[in-house]
Amino acid sequence: MEGKCIIISAPSGAGKTTIVQALLQKLPQLAFSISACSREPRGQEQNGVDYYFLGKDVFQKYVEENAFLEWEEVYEAMFYGTLKSELTRIWGEGKTVIFDVDVVGGIHLKQIMGEQALSIFIQPPSMEELKRRLTSRNTDTIDKINMRLSKAEQEIEQAKDFDVIVVNNQLDMAIQSVYSEITSFIEP
Repeated sequence: MEGKCIIISAPSGAGKTTIVQALLQKLPQLAFSISACSREPRGQEQNGVDYYFLGKDVFQKYVEENAFLEWEEVYEAMFYGTLKSELTRIWGEGKTVIFDVDVVGGIHLKQIMGEQALSIFIQPPSMEELKRRLTSRNTDTIDKINMRLSKAEQEIEQAKDFDVIVVNNQLDMAIQSVYSEITSFIEP
């Protein structure tokens, strides 16, 4: 394999996607790795922009064809993964890959990529704040929010498996902290 990778992981609602979007604006040498998933789009999500929305059958076909660098069942019957073709595409452009992935996927990617990757865990300031953020998004039912909060407690325990932990208490400061870590890694 060639090139470097930045892995950004966090519990749902901790701010990882907002941080990744800010970094893509500040660092043109980064390119976003679009994850694949088996679920339907939510809200304004677009295929090939936010995710590759494959459906369960196509996702399973890609698994059988060994098209994924990593994949997992994040929630029951909901699969997410990183297509090998995304790395080829981004490195072919001479850029550094940035991943916005769940915690288990982030740990798995770091294990696969080793020293080629910098893994950063975005931690919410508290469970109460995380619940407030998830509720204010108005994209999930109360049951889904409770499922995400339960999973978040387990994910926060895994933060120690990342190279860097950044608490997203104030968004601008969190973005600056992650920016500093990334520039040190890709431009030593």
